[in-house]
Amino acid sequence: MNRYILAIESSCDDTSAAVLRDDFMVYSNITASQKVHEKYGGVVPELASRAHQQNIVPVVDIALKEAKITKQQLSAIAFTRGPGLLGSLLVGVSFAKSIATGLNIPIIDVNHLQAHVLAHFVKENIEQEVPEFPYLCLLVSGGNTQIIQVNSDAEMIVLGKTIDDAAGETIDKVAKILSLPYPGGPHIDRLAKDGKPVLEFAKSHIKDYDYSFSGLKTSILYTLRDKLKENPNYIEENINNIACSAQKSVVEALLYKFEKSVKDTKIKTIALAGGVSANSLLREKFSQLGNKYNCKVFIPKFSYTTDNAAMVACCGMFKFLRGDFADMSLVAYAR
Repeated sequence: MNRYILAIESSCDDTSAAVLRDDFMVYSNITASQKVHEKYGGVVPELASRAHQQNIVPVVDIALKEAKITKQQLSAIAFTRGPGLLGSLLVGVSFAKSIATGLNIPIIDVNHLQAHVLAHFVKENIEQEVPEFPYLCLLVSGGNTQIIQVNSDAEMIVLGKTIDDAAGETIDKVAKILSLPYPGGPHIDRLAKDGKPVLEFAKSHIKDYDYSFSGLKTSILYTLRDKLKENPNYIEENINNIACSAQKSVVEALLYKFEKSVKDTKIKTIALAGGVSANSLLREKFSQLGNKYNCKVFIPKFSYTTDNAAMVACCGMFKFLRGDFADMSLVAYAR
């Protein structure tokens, strides 16, 4: 008899629900994005939590209908417990507890970052290849940048992480300077395709596998400030080159440390994860790095790069299969 779990993701500004079977086949993955934050240039936590309350019931309903199952066929409810915006997380946590109580089935708490790392195990067809343990994962999102050695679904070792800002924050900062709409990442990527990397920015020199992007952000800001003193129309006249130069600097910084970890660990399977993994230059250079070291390369579909419930369901299914359930007394955590 097939076992299904329903997963809920509400860590930031996307309300998502997915249904996954115990062979990791995804039956639905529904996401409602919030447009309300665009005019503010970033996510407003209070507005995000209110939108989650409005979206969560219809999103779950659609996910079950698309999966062609009833809620009585569910074996467990998985949900993002953290990290994320506390108000947003509370909506998902509370809903998961309520529906699980009503159905008398267990709940499974999921770490949002672990879910990104395990997104490569979501299957859209039964023959789909998935990573073998151990593998190295470069996790790059708006708030996190980490190099992770994934020994199993339950054992992950963080080899390196940002000591200040994340790569995604740097790209968002550039987008804001260029007066681009939120979220800025896709716009930077689009503009960079028609530009040239003519600007040089400062590079960090942090030991080991750790990252630092605060210096790069400052370097970009000061460089553009000086250019504007010389030419008040510099940004408008050179927006493609600015986007291309900034994107190249971020990608080079990411892959410099990741290549070091590949050489040192000699692990032959590598994976990319997180929202910034949608960036076309990063995907291209990551594949080239894998070919250089004869590694198997796993890059997620665009639908699994952003916050989505399918990755939460995947992480939850690993825990379900080993009987790792949560207590109803648990609370959400922001960090």
